[in-house]
Amino acid sequence: MKKGIFLAVLLLLSVSVGSFSVARAEISEAQKRKLEAELKDVEAEIEKQQQIVNQAKSQTASIQRDVTILNAQIREAELKIRAKEVSIAQIGGDITKKTEYIGDLESKINKGKNSLAELLRETSQKDQTALIEILLANDNLSDFFDDINSYTSIKVSLQELFKEIRDTQQNTMAEREQLTERQVAERDAKQAIEGERDTIARLEQEKQRILNISKKTEAAYESVLNERQRRASEIRATLFALRDTAAIPFGEALKYAQKASRSTGIRPAFLLAILTQESNLGENVGTCNRPGDPDSKKWYNIMPGPNDNSWRDDQTIFLKIVKNLGLTPESVPLSCPWQGGWGGAMGPSQFIPTTWNSYASRIAQVVGAKTADPWNPEHAFIASALYLSDLGAAAGGYTAERTAALKYYAGSNWSQPKNAFYGDGVMANAARIQNTIDELGDL
Repeated sequence: MKKGIFLAVLLLLSVSVGSFSVARAEISEAQKRKLEAELKDVEAEIEKQQQIVNQAKSQTASIQRDVTILNAQIREAELKIRAKEVSIAQIGGDITKKTEYIGDLESKINKGKNSLAELLRETSQKDQTALIEILLANDNLSDFFDDINSYTSIKVSLQELFKEIRDTQQNTMAEREQLTERQVAERDAKQAIEGERDTIARLEQEKQRILNISKKTEAAYESVLNERQRRASEIRATLFALRDTAAIPFGEALKYAQKASRSTGIRPAFLLAILTQESNLGENVGTCNRPGDPDSKKWYNIMPGPNDNSWRDDQTIFLKIVKNLGLTPESVPLSCPWQGGWGGAMGPSQFIPTTWNSYASRIAQVVGAKTADPWNPEHAFIASALYLSDLGAAAGGYTAERTAALKYYAGSNWSQPKNAFYGDGVMANAARIQNTIDELGDL
């Protein structure tokens, strides 16, 4: 055989098994042990501060008691920040090196593919050569059979290399998935740190306000207690806007969100943020199917029916829903068509009839009702929470919640840049609402 083929084989084998096994560079075991020990200590200290808070809250209200609680809460928030920083160090210590490792794997694959292509061209030419020609090209039978044996060996090596490249490609994909998971965890930890910093700022402000009160003036402290009660009542009474139905007090909305959280694992602040975002979407908020609306805005013209060549028949299900609730079709507000699509979304959760119907039995079971009502705020809260849980929000963390919010809004188009405003808006609202919930808990 040609010497070129043997050289190609040697080159090909040189990038095989051994060279594909790249050492994975990560933070050292000693560093990991140190970080794990620090995290354990921090978590123990967090628990200690929680015990201080719980013990102080059981005491009679006083300036000293409140300062003790605030100091413990501030320290707890600081420790949570440190815990997240340790976690970031644990999960992010090798992100750059892992990226380099993936690049090295891909480089090896590309080199192997190039060598493989060259060798395949050589073997293809040999496959097309008649045995008699190979025989005539050799001086004797011994050379001929040596050539045949070498050629067979090449084909075996080819099969081995095929497998090696495929295995390396699979390893590369696995490494990419691990890298993505680490990057998501790091991003979530950084978002959590920002939330704790907001908490510290709020608690420090409250502590300074209390410290500025003369400890000798009991009446001044009484005014603080009265102010807290007034502020708590004010927060609870503040109206929480909902789509297609009357606003409800924030305290009531929070109660519904907490009930939904117990059933689904969805964070109350996040659920309230979703419903807030829905109420802020714009001009089609329940502006169809109202009494006095023109025919073009009636339910039978804004949602698909059995004769509209659509994948769903919202009209038939809508009629069934209102009948079961003892309502007339024209008595309930619906969302108008938007951006060339269909309308007909119902109530605070803005479910279309077919989607509501698929969740109706689960909603009714949670709220303990015979029939799920899309315009009932409590039912709508549960509906949104169930849906968000199915979309992955119950996993918690910034990324999981934001992704679920985008899917809630845009479905399969959730990752398109034009829809990012919705996820960003929800998470901004969630941070603001979480601060309000925390403040309410401290009052």
